Amino acid sequence: MSRSPRMRRAALAAGAATAVAALLGTTAVAQATAPRTQSAPDIPVAGIKAHLDKLQSIADANGGTRAHGQPGYKASVDYIKGKLDAAGFTTNVQEFTSGGATGYNLIADWPGGAEDSTVMVGSHLDSVDAGPGINDDGSGSAGILEVALAVAKEHLKPAKHLRFAWWGDEEDGMVGSGHYVDTLGANRSKISAYLNFDMIGSPNPGYFVYHYNDELAKVFTDWFGTKKIATEWDTEGDGRSDHAPFQRAGIPVGGLFSGADYIKTDAQAKNWGGTAGKAFDPCYHRACDTSKNIDDTALHNHADAIANAVWQLSS
Repeated sequence: MSRSPRMRRAALAAGAATAVAALLGTTAVAQATAPRTQSAPDIPVAGIKAHLDKLQSIADANGGTRAHGQPGYKASVDYIKGKLDAAGFTTNVQEFTSGGATGYNLIADWPGGAEDSTVMVGSHLDSVDAGPGINDDGSGSAGILEVALAVAKEHLKPAKHLRFAWWGDEEDGMVGSGHYVDTLGANRSKISAYLNFDMIGSPNPGYFVYHYNDELAKVFTDWFGTKKIATEWDTEGDGRSDHAPFQRAGIPVGGLFSGADYIKTDAQAKNWGGTAGKAFDPCYHRACDTSKNIDDTALHNHADAIANAVWQLSS
């Protein structure tokens, strides 16, 4: 997630069916007339953690960071692109310039589905200079990667087109995602929803839902409700991540967030566990945002919620 203003270094059926049911039975009618939405699979947290370990090793080999303009960022792009190419996605690396350095967005399209109604899922892949950025936002990047790989493994045939994105230079003010939206032109109308996931494994986690679009928010709150997990509307990340350029362009946006440098309240600790009076992520934008800076349960819950949204919204 980009720095807050104080921290950024840049700007931011009924009648007929009843009669038939008397003859055939309600279950038979439902099976014959109602299309079924395939249920999303469980997303293995071990798979996500393996990606996070790889991102950590990339940072370790490149001065402890995966920031824009640094070799660790490009190595992160290459790793994720390799996984997606092997899984059957069509990938494209979009270049842009920021701060005198070349930046990269990685875009991955799953074959099929109506492209005039595209569901996009994204996370930023860069870290800050100060650390490896494993929660911010390796967690979102690894989470949506594992969901994308599940799409391929399950041979999903969505009615809507599915596109995944990993953004560059979010930390300097959503530069990569802003560049992408600026290049869309008339194609903006083809994106029916953009879902953003920036920090989903915070060590003192919360369960925050973006509430910019009622329909998209309900997909998430309903899922968490079935798991008896309380949610709150996200306010901490408002305008501070890659959903913002899409929102400004009039594209419906949604997403999830596990919290950054805001302090967990007593009521939140009662709902979610963890420690009141402590930041959701005490290592936010610090060198200690490593592979140890992750809550596995939050990571798993958020990833499963993402998968459910992808399956529902693309059907």
